[in-house]
Amino acid sequence: MDRLEAKSILVASAESGSFSAAGRQLGVPLPTISRKVADLEAHLNTQLLVRSTRKLALTEAGAAYVAACKRILEQVDEAESQASGEFTVPRGTLVMTAPIVFGRLHVVPVVNDFLAKFAQINVHLTLSGQTLNLVDEHIDLAVRVGALPDSTLVATKVGEIRRVVCGSPAYFAAHGTPKSPEDLIDHMCVTFTALAAGMTWVFNPHGGPSKGVRPLCRLKINTAEAAIDAALAGVGVTNVLSYQIARPVGDGKLQVVLRDYEPDPVPVHLVHAGQALIPLKMRRFMEFAAPRMRRSLAADLLKLDTPATAFGKEK
Repeated sequence: MDRLEAKSILVASAESGSFSAAGRQLGVPLPTISRKVADLEAHLNTQLLVRSTRKLALTEAGAAYVAACKRILEQVDEAESQASGEFTVPRGTLVMTAPIVFGRLHVVPVVNDFLAKFAQINVHLTLSGQTLNLVDEHIDLAVRVGALPDSTLVATKVGEIRRVVCGSPAYFAAHGTPKSPEDLIDHMCVTFTALAAGMTWVFNPHGGPSKGVRPLCRLKINTAEAAIDAALAGVGVTNVLSYQIARPVGDGKLQVVLRDYEPDPVPVHLVHAGQALIPLKMRRFMEFAAPRMRRSLAADLLKLDTPATAFGKEK
């Protein structure tokens, strides 16, 4: 049995969802496709696919094996190119995930430029509020915001973000500007209820120990975008991540307060499973994306730290 051929047939069958579609894709007769997969299952002494009249589904063992096969096939292709002295154009599909708002603001623009430069690479990008498992979900690369747990993942830091308190200049003109976290009790606040700390806003006074403040919140919203919209409308102050409000701050529509009390910045990383030979498509994306994301995140922080003359002095 040609095990590399069998692996290629298995991957094509799993990705296309049927033996017939895999056969058309590879130009191999349907009986050959079915026999090769059956031989592979017999060799491994385990069931990889669940067959039905409508489609194929991977077993748990099959999902793990297909993910490994994809890595092996990519490594074989790249090794052969390197051994033959060919410097081919990167190709294939890069599967990625990123947080929803961060992905829309900082990842999608980079991906758009990357696709324009590398015509033979496709990108499947999932924007999600969940932390997806790279191995289980067959993901090549992820953008992670926050401290990383100990793991075998390989991480490249591309910047950091801050958690900030902000409101509209009109609101502060009418109600005054808080000088300390305790002053928030006298202000109308908008809470983004998906905050990990719930209704508690965490501060780190002048680099000292962290402390939590529970402001009186007249409006509780479950998305950061809606909380920001409320702050823009002058409803009150809110507590969000710096990249989410960099543009309205730069435009003079929001003002950041309590800078001296902000918690420590949060890192942003590109992470991937630590395979020995990184596929060329992934290497090219990381080389392309990392410096661009560093610049865009640094630009966000610069907007927050550059005094907006439209605000005047804080009251």
